[in-house]
Amino acid sequence: MAKQKFYDTTIKPEKAVLVGIILPGESEEQTRETLDELQFLVDTAGGQTLGTFTQRMQHPDRATFVGTGKLEEIAAFVKAEGVDMVVFDDELSPSQLRNISNELQLKILDRSNLILDIFARRAQTAQAKTQVELAQLQYMLPRLTRLWTHLERQKGGIGMRGPGESQIETDRRIILGKIALLKERLKEIDRQNETQRKNRSQLVRVALVGYTNVGKSTIMNLLSKSDIFAENKLFATLDTTVRKVVIENLPFLLSDTVGFIRKLPHHLIECFKSTLDEVREADILIHVVDISHANFEDQIITVNQTLKDLKAIDKEMITVFNKIDAYVDHDLEPNEEHKPMILEDFKNSWMAKHSSPAIFISAVNKENIEALKTMLYERIKAIHTQRYPYDKLLY
Repeated sequence: MAKQKFYDTTIKPEKAVLVGIILPGESEEQTRETLDELQFLVDTAGGQTLGTFTQRMQHPDRATFVGTGKLEEIAAFVKAEGVDMVVFDDELSPSQLRNISNELQLKILDRSNLILDIFARRAQTAQAKTQVELAQLQYMLPRLTRLWTHLERQKGGIGMRGPGESQIETDRRIILGKIALLKERLKEIDRQNETQRKNRSQLVRVALVGYTNVGKSTIMNLLSKSDIFAENKLFATLDTTVRKVVIENLPFLLSDTVGFIRKLPHHLIECFKSTLDEVREADILIHVVDISHANFEDQIITVNQTLKDLKAIDKEMITVFNKIDAYVDHDLEPNEEHKPMILEDFKNSWMAKHSSPAIFISAVNKENIEALKTMLYERIKAIHTQRYPYDKLLY
């Protein structure tokens, strides 16, 4: 009797190598931090990072992003280790993408492409799916020639000049048509969303903003008593979620928005502007900061810059420093003992004075949540009273 064969159906993670360059004015530590974030993106996408390569340069090489010697070093490593893909920390031009792909003969991604892939996996609603598809097509359009590089490897002859070009033009027309269709679809979704926002305009609106993976969804769940998906991965929440919340006798609308990140592809920023209308039209912003992150100050700068781009930086804002249970002073010397900070220490810190009004919480441990609710209540009550002075709800 023949033995029954069993096949392993589990999907093995793709092995990845990360590549970044250190430009003038940048330190190795800064580059290491962005590559750590890139590794987190690879993990979120289901990959496994085997190694990283960096090179100090005046500017990216126009042909291969990194120098020829570094590319040969990467080629030797990927061949020896059986790497599936190489991920670059910056957006590659179409020619760079083609040249690197020809040299390494395996999948090449850049940061933009990787983020787009994660967004495509995370999108749940029709709006998010449409936005992601539009961003992907806009990213793909100038890179169409890469799909036809197999023609370049063939010797010349009859029929080898025109077909590739005509096929690329056909693909370009199809993609442009699809882009136009998706833009129209988004306009229709925007009109529907605008109608919904007008129907609930009488309530004060509060929006959670912040870097990705700082705990916005966990805070949303605590305040609204809902069950929004929260996970320790980048972009766990992609679709904007709006919930009606009541603190004491005062109702308001609370929205959870997509997290921000450094080097966010401009295609995504453009396509997700409609989703971020909740930020632009909010009365109060709750800027959530992961205080346990070693570089939370840089993340604050990134978020503030994004809010500035959205013309929402001047809105009333409460800074919520989350994850105080995991805070570590990263400025300590290696041999210096870490002393856990209590809530009173945080209240007297430079962070409290610099980010007024500020509050320190642990969403996971539900620490100081009542103080956050009280602060929110007072702010919302002030806006509601000014907007509706004869509303007896508050008295």
